[in-house]
Amino acid sequence: MQRFNSQDADFGRTLDRLLAWEGVSDAAVQATVNEVLARVRQNGDAAVVDYTNRFDHVAVADMAALSIPLPRLQAAYNGLPPEQQNALTIAADRIRRYHAHQRQGSWQYTEADGTVLGQQVMPLDRVGIYVPGGKASYPSSVLMNAIPAKVAGVAEVIMCVPTPRGEVNELVLAAAWIAGVDQVFTIGGAQAVAALAYGTESVPRVDKIVGPGNIYVATAKRQVFGQVGIDMIAGPSEILIYCDGLTDPAWIAMDLFSQAEHDEQAQSILLSPDANFLDAVAAEVERLLPTLEREGIARVSLAERGALIQVRDEADALALINRIAPEHLELSVENPEALLPEIRHAGAIFMGRYTPEALGDYCAGPNHVLPTSGTARFSSPLGVYDFQKRSSLIACSAAGASTLAKVASVLARGEGLTAHARSAEYRLLPNDAEVKS
Repeated sequence: MQRFNSQDADFGRTLDRLLAWEGVSDAAVQATVNEVLARVRQNGDAAVVDYTNRFDHVAVADMAALSIPLPRLQAAYNGLPPEQQNALTIAADRIRRYHAHQRQGSWQYTEADGTVLGQQVMPLDRVGIYVPGGKASYPSSVLMNAIPAKVAGVAEVIMCVPTPRGEVNELVLAAAWIAGVDQVFTIGGAQAVAALAYGTESVPRVDKIVGPGNIYVATAKRQVFGQVGIDMIAGPSEILIYCDGLTDPAWIAMDLFSQAEHDEQAQSILLSPDANFLDAVAAEVERLLPTLEREGIARVSLAERGALIQVRDEADALALINRIAPEHLELSVENPEALLPEIRHAGAIFMGRYTPEALGDYCAGPNHVLPTSGTARFSSPLGVYDFQKRSSLIACSAAGASTLAKVASVLARGEGLTAHARSAEYRLLPNDAEVKS
C-alpha cells in the first residue's frame, strides 16, 4: 500500500490523484450500449435472448428459459442448509425492521380560512432491481434492493440477475424468495437494463431501476434515465478508516481487505496520527494478504488505490473525511459519537472498534447501497424513500382562494402571464375584487 503524510507540501495533489476515478464510459462502451438499447427497444425478447446467448455464453431458445418461476425460488430457499436459511432470515428481518422506520406517510393541514394543504405519499407501481453476477454473487444485494421497495409498498419487484454459463446461485434465488421478489429473469448487462426500461413481450416495463453493475450496466442506466428513474451511477466500492492507533492492527488490515477484495478498482484508505500504528497495519497487510481467497484482486486494489495516511491530529482527519466523502467510514476510536457532529459527508458511518463495515454489508439493518466516488456530498443511502413519490395537495376554500388570488394576480401579471392572472382573479370574492379594482 502507498504511504503518505497529510503534512507533505504536495499532499493535496497526491490525494486528488489517489481519489480520481473515471466513471465515464469510453466511446466503444457507449456504442455497444446504444446498440443494445436500440435493438431491445425495437425487437424485445428476441434481442434479449440473442445478447444473453452471446454475452453470457448460454444457448437458450426463448425468454421462457430465462425466467425463473416463484416455486423455483421457494425450492432454492427450502434446499439451503439450515445455517444459510437462518442467516438469510435474520438478515432480512433486520433489514425490514430498520427500513420500516423510513416509511413516510401522507399529511395535510388546514389554514384558518379553510384552505387545505398537504402531501400525498404513494409507492411506485413497479421497480426493477439489478443484481450483479460474474466475479461474485450477491444475495445481500437482493435483500438490500428488494426489501426497502416492498416496505415502501411497491406492488411488483422485477429482478434481473445474469447467470454466466448458466450457473445459477441458489443463495441469490433464496434471497429473492425471502425478500418478496415477484419475477426473476436471468439476464444481465445493458440488455437487462433496456428490457426493464422499455419493456418486452416477457419483461414488464418498470418505473425505476436500482442496483449496481459493471460499466455497461452503469452506462445503460445513465442512458435510460428519463424513461425510468434510477438510484445512482455506482462507482467502485470504498472504505475509509480513521483509527486512533489503539485497535488491533490485524482487525484494521482485514477491514481494509473487506473492500479491496470486491474489485481491482476498489479503494481502501486508513487515516491515523500514529506512525507506528500505520507501520503495524502495513505489516499485518503483508502477513494476511496471502491468506485471502481473492488475494489477486485485493493485491491489485491495495497497490493501485489503497493508502496509509498519517494525519496531524483529529481535526486533520475530520477535514480529510469530509473532503473524501467516503462510501463507508469506520471510526475505530474510543468515542466515535463525539465526532459525528463534524462529519458532514459519508454514506454509512461505522462507530467503534467492534463495528466493521462487513456487518453493515449483510445484516446490521441499514442499506449497503451507498453513494460512491465522493457523491456522499449530495446523495444518501438507498432507502424506502427511493421507492415512494410525493404529490402536493391543495384545496382552497372560497375565502382562501380569494386571498391567494390577490397574490397570484400580482405575480402573474409581473411575469406577463395574463391568463394565469385572470384565472386567479375569477376566484376573487366581491369585496376583494373591489379592492383589486
